[in-house]
Parts: sequence; C-alpha cells; structure tokens
Amino acid sequence: MSRRIILNAFDMTCVSHQAAGTWRHPNNQAWRYKDIDYWTELAQLLERGGFDSLFIADVVGVYDVYRGSVAGALFDADQVPVNDPFMQISAMAAVTKHLGFGVTAAVTYEQPYLLARKFSTLDHLTKGRVAWNVVTSYLNSAAVNLGHQQQVSHDERYNLADEFLDVTYKLWEGSWDDDAVQRDRGRGVFTDPAKVHPIGHQGTYYQVPGIHLSEPSPQRTPVIFQAGASSRGRAFAAKHAEGIFIAPATPEQARGVVDDIVAKAAEQGRARDDFRIFTLLTVITGASDEAAQRKYDEYLTLANGEGMLTFYGGWTGIDFSSFDPDEPLEAIDNDSIRSVLELLSTADPERRWTVRDIVERRSIGGLGPVLVGGPLKVADELERWIEVGGIDGFNFAYAITPGSFADLIDFVVPELKQRGLLGNGYRGDTLRENLLDSDSPKVSARHPAARYRGAFSEHSALDGTQPSAFADHNGEQE
Repeated sequence: MSRRIILNAFDMTCVSHQAAGTWRHPNNQAWRYKDIDYWTELAQLLERGGFDSLFIADVVGVYDVYRGSVAGALFDADQVPVNDPFMQISAMAAVTKHLGFGVTAAVTYEQPYLLARKFSTLDHLTKGRVAWNVVTSYLNSAAVNLGHQQQVSHDERYNLADEFLDVTYKLWEGSWDDDAVQRDRGRGVFTDPAKVHPIGHQGTYYQVPGIHLSEPSPQRTPVIFQAGASSRGRAFAAKHAEGIFIAPATPEQARGVVDDIVAKAAEQGRARDDFRIFTLLTVITGASDEAAQRKYDEYLTLANGEGMLTFYGGWTGIDFSSFDPDEPLEAIDNDSIRSVLELLSTADPERRWTVRDIVERRSIGGLGPVLVGGPLKVADELERWIEVGGIDGFNFAYAITPGSFADLIDFVVPELKQRGLLGNGYRGDTLRENLLDSDSPKVSARHPAARYRGAFSEHSALDGTQPSAFADHNGEQE
C-alpha cells in the first residue's frame, strides 16, 4: 500500500444522523449534541485515535415526505432538532492540535461574500485545520422556508455552485497580498491598502465588487470537501474537491466511481495526488467477531422502521407509507422507485427489495454499508476497500456516539497501525498538509483557486472606488 488510510468521523449536530432508533441505547450520547463538552471530548478522542478530521454534515430543512409530515422525524429525532455546525469548531480546535474539521454549508442558501469570511475566521481560529464540505442542498422543505417557491433544479444548483466557489476563491486567494498586513506601530500602518485588492466580480448569480473582509488565513482557501453522486456532481468534485466523499455499496463499485472521478479530474488538469477519496461505512466492532455481532444484534432491537422510512423519504422524495410493505419495489411503476431500487440493489443485487427490507436491513447503516466484526476481520475488509476500490480512506458513520468511534479506536486502529496502514502521526500543522501529504498549507497550483493569486494587483483599496467589473488576469471580462 503506497499511502496511509485516511480516517474521518462522520457526525452531525443532531441526535439521529444515519441510524434510526439507536438514540435509545443507554450508551448513546447523541442527545448531548447541544453540549459543547460532547464536541470537545469527541475531538480529543478522535485525535487520540489518529483521525484526520471530523466531518460534520448538515441540512437546513426537515424530512417531511414520509406520511406528508415532519412528525416521524420529530419522534425519532431524524436530523431534527439540528444545530448550526459552525459553532462548536473553535472549542474543538482549542483542545486539539492536529484534528481537522470539515464543516458543511449549502451554497444555495448562503452568500459567498459572507461565507468566505466565516471560513477565513475558522481557518484563523483553528490555525489552518478547517475544510468546507460544499453541498447544494436537496430538501424542498429548506427551499420553501428560505423564501423559494420550490427547490432549485439539480443542474442549476451546480451552475450556481460553480460561480459561488469562483467568488470565494477570488476573495481568499486574490484580494489580500501575503504581506498586506504590516502591523507597523512606528508608521501607524496596520494594513497597506496598496496590497488589498477589490475583486470586481460580476456574474450570473453574484455581484461582489469589493475586497475580502478578512486577512489571509493559514490555508487561505479551506480544504474543499464535496460529495456528488450524479454525473454533474462528480464533474464538480473533480474540478474543485480535495476530499471527495462517495457512498458505493461494495469495493468493486467504488472502483468504477473512483476511476470516473480520476478521469474527470485529469480533464481539468488535476493529478491523482491533488485529492483524496473516502467512502461511507458504518463499523460495528468489538474484541472478537462474536462480540461485534452481539453488539450489532443489540442495536437492531432498537432500530426504528418509521424513522428509517422517514430518512429514505427525505433522501428520495418518495413517501413509502403508501406502499405494501411486502410488495417488491420493482413491481411499482414509478421512475423514482426505479432509482431507489437501483440504489438498494447495488447493495444486495440478489434480493427483491421491499419496504420491509429497507426497515430491516438499512436501519443501522442508512445509505452506506455496515461492517460487523472483530479487529482482524474489520482491518481485512478496510484493506480490501482500499486495494479493490482504489479509495484513500473512510467516512465512518456511527450506530451510537461516541461509542462507535471509541470502538474503532480501541479495537481496529491498533491493528491498522500494526499493519503499517496509518503512518506515523500527523504530517504538518494544517489539514491540507495532513490530508494531502503536502509541503504547503495552500492549494495546489493545479487547483482552480490558484489562478487568482495576484490576479487583481492592478487595482487596490487606494483607488478610492470599487469597479463593478474588470478584466481578470487572463484578460477576459468577468
């Protein structure tokens, strides 16, 4: 194996993230999501285990498709109540030195000018350990509560996202020179205005003529995470992402996804070393295979079928309450059902999937595979994902928290270390250095953000006016 395995913990500022019903387990502390001590303790646990980052998911809507109501989500705490994922990051950074933090923000409902400041702030406060998980949102309930008539169409959301990132790149990379901040007490100059540049962006969706509000942070541009399953989503990830999150059912399927992303990235002039690909996996482990199986069986006794159908309703837009629980899904004449069946059949192509199967077989892992076993079995399977699937690491979801993460660290991480699969600690001070084995905290010269370094030097804050648009460094009008 040429590279160490990337380990990310997958969590959310809510109670039930991927598993339905297991919040009832006496050892599950997910209800403490609103307690800062939960997050600082989790961060310290993950750093002790050598994890690269804590990947925090988010939604700004609710799962209200099942039975046409949010009631099911509320009963099972299925991603509601949910808090803002930004707020706990600084506290976690204060009690760790190396762990990175991937924070989800949906471009559909943000403004690039303000979001750029949020990430610069976090990058300063974490000393360069923050990533932005770029999403375009998928819940119609979010759209209508944020003033839209309905959700923006899929491809249009990605068109918007492309421009959104372009604006933030200009702000992060091109607005402030490295030496703009002088802090010269004798001359009374904190920042040299000649070294701060308005970006003059005028596009289809955004007009941002002015300067970035924040001075350059350690990474400038945060590490870009992205998860896109569609062809358009993969193309977006291949262009922008440095950490790409996929969710195939098997290592063999992962290989096809990875090869496609690598090919698309090459078309953008990017190399394989410019990004890492990690897959969703839930691991239930213990001291032995038998102990792990007992633990899994116990979790299943708590699984909430209504909760899982609530999740699947949100993920697919289909209200499964209207179907016979034992009717094979392929017998239902519905384009959406066919897409769901494709998703499920890839996990188990020999099974004729029914609604009851979703309840019984997906209530722990959600959208991803579940691996049950002791240290040797789990480590063998993780190696197989790496070797066969061509991935770089994992986004580990939990059945209970922090118990599922603690079990990984106590039982599986020592075995991975013994096999030489985790390297020797953290490489550098920033997330980008650690994640990409990079010598620099800044984006690669092949990343689209890099084109804005020095791009706006002809204009500065000394000019007195902010142009609505001006030529970029390639001489092309924005």
